[in-house]
Amino acid sequence: MLPSLEHLNPARFDTPAILKRLVGAHRSLAELKGVAASMPNQGILVSTLGLQEAKDSSEIENIVTTHDELFREAALTEAAASAAAKEVARYRQALAVGHEAVRGSGLLSTNHVLTIQAALEHNRAGLRRLPGTVLKDGVGRTVYTPPSPEVLPALMADLERFVNDPAVFEADPLVKMALIHHQFESIHPFYDGNGRTGRIVNVLYLVKEGLLDIPVLYLSRAIVRTKADYYRLLQEVRDHGHWEAWVLYMLGAVERTAIDAIATIQAIKALLLDYKHRIRAAHRFYSQDLINNLFSHPYTKIEFVQHDLQVSRLTATRYLDLLAGTGFVRKHKAGRHNYYINEPLFRILTDEATPTGDA
Repeated sequence: MLPSLEHLNPARFDTPAILKRLVGAHRSLAELKGVAASMPNQGILVSTLGLQEAKDSSEIENIVTTHDELFREAALTEAAASAAAKEVARYRQALAVGHEAVRGSGLLSTNHVLTIQAALEHNRAGLRRLPGTVLKDGVGRTVYTPPSPEVLPALMADLERFVNDPAVFEADPLVKMALIHHQFESIHPFYDGNGRTGRIVNVLYLVKEGLLDIPVLYLSRAIVRTKADYYRLLQEVRDHGHWEAWVLYMLGAVERTAIDAIATIQAIKALLLDYKHRIRAAHRFYSQDLINNLFSHPYTKIEFVQHDLQVSRLTATRYLDLLAGTGFVRKHKAGRHNYYINEPLFRILTDEATPTGDA
C-alpha cells in the first residue's frame, strides 16, 4: 500500500534551499492576491485565465487545441466544437464546480474531488474498480504500478485528513500542496482525468488555505514547459524518496506562475480601463455590464450580450456591430454564426496573433 504522507518528518523540509524558495513563492503569491483583488470584477479573471489553464493542463495530457478553437467553443454551440475543445471547456467547468464547493465549505474533501472529476469527465464512474494504468519507461520496463482498487477509499480518506487537518502535518501550506499533488497522482484514483483533477486540487488548496481569494494561480503552464522534469521528479520520489527536489520544483513553479499571472492581470486591467474610457466617449450605450461582457468572453456573441445587458437581439446586434465598426472588436463568421473578438485581450492571454478572416 502507498505510504501515508504522515510518515514524513516536516522538519526535513526546513532546508536553506526550500526556505529561500518559500520566501519568493509566498511573496509572489501575496502580490498576485493583491493584484487580483484590485480588478473591478474578479469574475473576469476566473473566466479568462481559467480558459488558459484549461488549455495548458489538457495539453500536458496530450489533449491539444488552439486558443482560437477554444474561444470559439466558448462562444458557439457545443456541437460546433472539436472533441479536444469540449474536453478543455469541461476543465473550466470542473474548476468552477470545485471553487464553489471549497468556498462554501472551507474544506477540500474526497466528495469535492469526486464532483470535480465527474464534471471533468462527464460521468460518475467514481473511484476506479480496476487496476490503474501501469507506467513504463522508454524501453518498456514497468516503473510504477498504482495502488489496487480495494485500498483506494482508505488512501483517499487518509489524503483528505492530510489536506484538511493542519495538526496532522505542521508544515508550510506550499510544501503541503507539493506533497498533496504527488500523493494524489500516485494514488491515481480515477479511470481518467487524474492529472487534470490533481492540478485543479492544487489551486483549490491554496484558496482553502487563504493564500488566494479566487483560483488564479495556474501551474499547468509552468509544468507544460518543463514536462520532462515534472515526470522525472515525480518518479524520483517513488524510486528514491527525493521529496526535497520535488518540493523545490513545485515551489519554483508557484513563483514563476505567480509572476506571469501578475503581469497578465495588470495588462488586462490596463486594457479594461482603456476600453472603458474610449467606449464611454464613443458610444452612448456604454455600460459596466458591456465592459464585463467584452472581457469575460474573448470571443463574445449576440446571445451573450442579450443575456448580460438584458437587451433584445436586435439591440445586442447593433451594439456589437457598432463596436466592430469603431475597432473595439473584430467580427468573424463561423458557418451560420457570428462572433466578435476582443483582439487585444486575445493577444494578452495567448501571445498569439488573432485569426484572420472577417465576416
